[in-house]
Amino acid sequence: MEHTNMLVKASPHIRDNSSTQRIMLDVIIALCPAILASGIIFGWRALLLVGVTAAASVAFEYLYCYFLKKPITIGDLSAVVTGILLAFNLPATIPLWIAILGSFVSIVIAKQLFGGLGHNFANPAIVGRIVLAVSFAGRMTAYAYPAVPGGVDALASATPLVATRHADLPLLQLFLGAHGGVLGETCAAALLLGGIYLVVRRVISPAIPVTYLATVAIVSLLAGQEPLVQLLSGGLLLGAIFMATDYVTSPYTLTGKIVYGLGLGVITCAIRFWASSAEGVSYAILLMNLLVPYINDLTRQKPLGGAKKK
Repeated sequence: MEHTNMLVKASPHIRDNSSTQRIMLDVIIALCPAILASGIIFGWRALLLVGVTAAASVAFEYLYCYFLKKPITIGDLSAVVTGILLAFNLPATIPLWIAILGSFVSIVIAKQLFGGLGHNFANPAIVGRIVLAVSFAGRMTAYAYPAVPGGVDALASATPLVATRHADLPLLQLFLGAHGGVLGETCAAALLLGGIYLVVRRVISPAIPVTYLATVAIVSLLAGQEPLVQLLSGGLLLGAIFMATDYVTSPYTLTGKIVYGLGLGVITCAIRFWASSAEGVSYAILLMNLLVPYINDLTRQKPLGGAKKK
């Protein structure tokens, strides 16, 4: 009887019809409720900002690939997702030229110069946001707030994270997003709806966002802060659901995802409670992105039948 040689390889062994384009399209769909909410809260300027950053991100990626004679990759929709996420980290009042500069930093510097999708060391939108926050601090904190009835009414309104240092804000107001801030830190309900969609579609694992949010809640309680206020304020939900779960810059093992989420939560709370900045989500994600290779190495599963390292 003949025996056929079998080639044993490490997991994963499951294959499906998923593609980068399909995954990115799901992310765009999941972001649609938040886009709609930002338009209702801040008016047409918010929708214009999303359109400009998305279009600029696609244009920069196309031009980079064209002039360097590389395959054109705009069809995978990753540049569109980066542009939308960047817009969600900006106030509706920011000048459009600054937003376009942020798109350049995100796509060309943080993504393409490191080899394109799959090679970036950190979430491109996070890098773009941090560069703009350092370079244009005044513009980045000129928050818009909802007018009556709807739309943008004025500048320099304090975000909930700043306001809660002085007074309590109604939880329903935080949940529905009727307060000042950047586009992606207002309507928690819309962000949660998008997160549920991604989990149901199996685009993201709930391990990272659940661990991240649970860590923030526990540390907030230990620090004498109101957990629900911390969970619903700032860019926490946007970061936990849409940015910390980026495939390229997050761990691939379950243990690694839990360690990653714990680190994100601790760093976020440390910055929020004991640093001069009221928000720490972007910096927490950037710092943990840099540690992901080490987390992957320490939590890597041993292949079945693999020999122990001597």
